[in-house]
Amino acid sequence: MPGAGGGPGAAQPEGLTGASYSTNQANALIHLYRAEVGKMTAYRQRLDMTTNWSVVTTAGLASFAMGNVNNSHATFLFAMGMNYFFLRLEARRFRTYEIAHHRVRIMERFFYPAMLGDKVDPGWHQLLLAELSKPRSPMSRNDAMGWRLGRNYLWIYLAVLLAWFAKLDLSQPQGWVLELPAFLSLANIGSFPGWLVFLGVAVFYGYLIWLAVRAARTYPLEEG
Repeated sequence: MPGAGGGPGAAQPEGLTGASYSTNQANALIHLYRAEVGKMTAYRQRLDMTTNWSVVTTAGLASFAMGNVNNSHATFLFAMGMNYFFLRLEARRFRTYEIAHHRVRIMERFFYPAMLGDKVDPGWHQLLLAELSKPRSPMSRNDAMGWRLGRNYLWIYLAVLLAWFAKLDLSQPQGWVLELPAFLSLANIGSFPGWLVFLGVAVFYGYLIWLAVRAARTYPLEEG
């Protein structure tokens, strides 16, 4: 085992310290740490960039829809779809970000304490080697989407929903009375009845809320 010393039959030490590492081993791990932190920084910027795309796209579509009473309210439905595309893109980037973050946390929990004189489990190298040999994100796509929803996108979707309701209301003459059958007809899109549009939006938002609620950020190294 790297850094453990001795041959195959040698007894394993109770713990590794900084003295257990050769200069080459320590330098290799330090460079790996720097590379993974750099990857985290790059993907952190990509996450912010995707969120910015979503905000700018939503603002542009809302301005277009609200700019003229004749512009269709379906613009906001298109905005919901575009934001879902950005959400999936951001979830994929977030999963890649978490791969690097997981490796960084392994080294911060074991390698650097050893270098500072603390004794750590000598088997931690196998954990890092497993991450390097078969990279995998510690979270599923649904969990990644749920966490990005909770951080940013639920607020964006709430703004789109409120703006959509405002557009439906502004398309009616002043003084109109809200009644359920008439209200449902406000969402008509061509041959699609309004009740079907409302049902689709309700199911879609229910799905988003379900993703956000079920998302769990679980790391075995962080438990306890």
